[in-house]
Amino acid sequence: MTTTKQLALQSKAASKSLSSFTAAERNDALQAIANVLLDHKVDILAANQEDVELAKKKCKPGDVGSLNVNRRTFTIDLTRLVHVKTLSDPLSQPPSRYVRDDGLVIENHRVPFGVIAMVYEARPNVTVDAAGLCLKSGNSVLLRGSSSAQKTNRVLVKCMQEGLKNAGLPADAIILVPPHTRENVKELGQLRGIVDVMIPRGGAALIQAVVQNSTVPVLETGEGNCHLFIDQSAREDMAISVAIDAKTDRPSVCNAIETILVNEDWLSRHGKQLLQALLSKGVTIYGDEAVQRLDNRVKQATEEDWAKEYLDRLVAIKCVSSVAEAAQHIEKYGTKHSEAIISEDDEHVAQFRHLIDAAAVYHNASTRFTDGAEFGFGAEIGISTQKLHARGPLGLEALTANKYYITGTGQTKGSGTHDAQ
Repeated sequence: MTTTKQLALQSKAASKSLSSFTAAERNDALQAIANVLLDHKVDILAANQEDVELAKKKCKPGDVGSLNVNRRTFTIDLTRLVHVKTLSDPLSQPPSRYVRDDGLVIENHRVPFGVIAMVYEARPNVTVDAAGLCLKSGNSVLLRGSSSAQKTNRVLVKCMQEGLKNAGLPADAIILVPPHTRENVKELGQLRGIVDVMIPRGGAALIQAVVQNSTVPVLETGEGNCHLFIDQSAREDMAISVAIDAKTDRPSVCNAIETILVNEDWLSRHGKQLLQALLSKGVTIYGDEAVQRLDNRVKQATEEDWAKEYLDRLVAIKCVSSVAEAAQHIEKYGTKHSEAIISEDDEHVAQFRHLIDAAAVYHNASTRFTDGAEFGFGAEIGISTQKLHARGPLGLEALTANKYYITGTGQTKGSGTHDAQ
């Protein structure tokens, strides 16, 4: 059996080969991949159904939902892949340029990282999104998905490798790392010098396991304990509409809200309508005493509920007295992902934006827009909640690094005018 290190070395060789292909050739490969995926749509859906049936026996409902691929989501994934082809090539952007007083020209170019290792959980759409973005940005990718999606991922990667071959690019630019054991995740993380970057995408346990056990640099994505704060001045119709969308549109994704913080005055006037709207959508509500008094179907919220990423049709609701109290709650329990305020008060909005430390801060809109496609990046490889290198949806440019080209006419350091070093 091929070892994880051998797969990584194959990926490294492919990454070197990719550097000789033009942006047009990489775009042609993306289209070729899309064509093969479409040709094998029936096979992909059948493999996914097998994964889903197995998952129903041993996984939580939220995990099964994120695993599922149907005709609608397949079309969305394929459309997103083809859209990546139309995006500006990050490697072809004009470099920034600085000319020193002595005539030395310094240019800052964007170049691929090289080999990117993606470690992720159930979502098969990540398999396609990550491969497409890595290929477009000139990187090879090692895809280590979860065992719950292994049949789907196997067919997807086989199709994508066929597309690469059809376009004349190395098939090893996209490699699936078998999810037979957690040890190969640790092994990937120790392959510094072969693997250039690791990107974990999933729950907190997975992300922290990668961060804590890797010598390879990690581009950290975060879990999404996202909040919606309904301010005193919020319009009732808007607040309820946004709450319903942010919680129920796709509960199993990281940009769905998990907690709603409601101003006490607004709660007294419109709280019953908010609760009824959520309950009518099949949402189980955990609330504090003020919320429980409005509807006997609301369950008692515990400390654990405020910190939980439900990824399901469950939500925690808390009554707060001010923007400051809402911000304090978010500071304590939030994950610096996406936070929203519904308000018609400009001062309160400005205060909220100032106090909240998150990758995306929304005003009068659903947190569900924290997504590479929605931000105009095409697909995204993950949503970073860290502050180094990149933050928020990680699009094409986030998968590149700097490389400086310096051109002179014989300049030497001793003859220059800058002697700081």
